[in-house]
Amino acid sequence: MNKEELIQKLTNLEWEDFEVKAAQSELPKSVWETVSAFSNTSGGWLVLGVTENKKNYEISGVGNAEKLSQDFLNTLRSEKFNVFIDTKQEHFTFNEKSVIAFYIPVHPNKPVYFNTQANTFIRRGSGDQRATSEEIDSMLRDRAFGTRTTKTAPGTSRNSLNDTSLRRYRDYMSRFSPNASYNRYDESEFLQKMRIMDGDQCTFAGLLMLGKRDAIEKHFPDFRIDLLEIPGTSYTDARQRYTFRLDEQENLWEYYFECFARLKQKVDVHFTLTAEGFGEELSPGLVSIREALVNMLMHADYFSPSRSRIRIFTDRIEYYNPGGLPKPFSELKSKDISLPRNPVLAKLFRMVKLAENAGFGLDKIDDNWRAYNDTRPEYIIEFDSVILSFKLETIKQFEDITRNGVGENVGEKDSETPKNVVGIETGGVTTEKTTEKTTEKTTEKILRLIQDDREITVKSISEKLSISYHTVDWNIRNLRKNGLLKRIGPDKGGYWEVTSRK
Repeated sequence: MNKEELIQKLTNLEWEDFEVKAAQSELPKSVWETVSAFSNTSGGWLVLGVTENKKNYEISGVGNAEKLSQDFLNTLRSEKFNVFIDTKQEHFTFNEKSVIAFYIPVHPNKPVYFNTQANTFIRRGSGDQRATSEEIDSMLRDRAFGTRTTKTAPGTSRNSLNDTSLRRYRDYMSRFSPNASYNRYDESEFLQKMRIMDGDQCTFAGLLMLGKRDAIEKHFPDFRIDLLEIPGTSYTDARQRYTFRLDEQENLWEYYFECFARLKQKVDVHFTLTAEGFGEELSPGLVSIREALVNMLMHADYFSPSRSRIRIFTDRIEYYNPGGLPKPFSELKSKDISLPRNPVLAKLFRMVKLAENAGFGLDKIDDNWRAYNDTRPEYIIEFDSVILSFKLETIKQFEDITRNGVGENVGEKDSETPKNVVGIETGGVTTEKTTEKTTEKTTEKILRLIQDDREITVKSISEKLSISYHTVDWNIRNLRKNGLLKRIGPDKGGYWEVTSRK
């Protein structure tokens, strides 16, 4: 941080990575709370020599910058804190007044506290808060990041695994990873090599992935992945609490398929056959929500009292996942960091081509959703959870535009074929010819419906063809652009006219 950046910080009223203290002659006791909070959250700058007066910030300076610096650093190296805290220091002068700043990085061995564990603090907004016992427990679990679910689950055996799930998993691997060496192993060797079992007992990861529900609940009493469909943009404006709630499933493998089947109804999907004769569903939107689903299942903190949850509102799909991130979000986004919370689960998904070999898949999630509907997913990163939200085009949006038809404002957007349409199962890319054929079939169906009923609404077309508003709107814009369809009269009370047929 340079002098200009410090001045800029002081002009902002809300930050999570910046804290000022007066500290004219001695260190205030609250500095240790801030050191703990920054160490346990996302790091930040502690600035001494700045006075906060309501919403105004003044350079008050420190009396003896060298002494205060030594007192601060010596305390961090003493037994006051439970771990050693490394810092970076800066010294600024404003009109002969000294300001000293220390950067406190996020610590790899959280929780960080002073004197006793009760003095564990975290950063919320622009303030320091004492951590709850649950938050301290979460930090202790994160301290063992990547190791907890690799351990064996006491009291389990081969009989703790669900035979149907195991058979389905191996069949899936033989289809989509036919060259994997694991396919040739007998069951016993397969279970050991894949770390589903370790000796005579299941690993926690193997139990979660392929176990019987009764066996899982002995170790995870509240085991479930919640999926709710809510008829509104929030619980407040919903007509009822939910219209669909996913039933309990045996294990994560079964939850994956049930969740994915429900999620894919919310995005546009084209269907084709691969060269091997397998069915393939194609859509960048589908790639994105599938990657987010697998990410959620791989990286959840299953020992947390919270549980993973998917909420499908009319305007968005929202994934909630318990457990903090192993590194700052910006670092995970900028680098291909492979540091899964549950490495055995990650391997199990990776071996059936449902997860990437490296990184958290954040770019894949973001880029495909942007290709799908020109919006970016939103992330809410909390201390002990992550929320990922995908914006949907709601019924209300299209009703406002179309009423009883499509008005003249339709066609403002680019009507080209969506780019980067990739295959879900094989990762292949559709050919231009395949995309054209699929689109042609959809437009033919739309034109037939319009010929049968020239006053038909976009909503009715969507319902009759079981495709989304987005697909209907995109096809109608292309039909109008190519001179195959006209709108006669106003939105309300007007009608369609098919001007030509291919």
